Amino acid sequence: GLCLIFFTLLPLYLAVVLMLPVAAFAFALAFYKVNGRPFIVAVEHAFGYFFGSKLYLWKQREQKAPPTAKAPAVQSSPLLGVPQLSESRLKDLAWSLNIKDRNKMGIADTTRTGFEI
Repeated sequence: GLCLIFFTLLPLYLAVVLMLPVAAFAFALAFYKVNGRPFIVAVEHAFGYFFGSKLYLWKQREQKAPPTAKAPAVQSSPLLGVPQLSESRLKDLAWSLNIKDRNKMGIADTTRTGFEI
């Protein structure tokens, strides 16, 4: 219908330029499938993506420490010079497991960590 309106109201060279994208879009809506689904579904999802609200889960917000709180001091343990960080118990456990695994494998790379194993 839109191609007919272009053909009747506009000069031929302008009508053809405008009719080609409209006809291609109409052909895609009628016959083209994206991953086995009709093209209209892909167009609907595209509009929903571009004009809908987005939730960015990977962006982390920085939480500023209160101005009165001081950063915890790093203390070293008498055992193998392993630092005792009070920041996170899980991080401490993961670090100590990594050190134990490295000892079992015989890796003694002190250039990356700065600690002797």
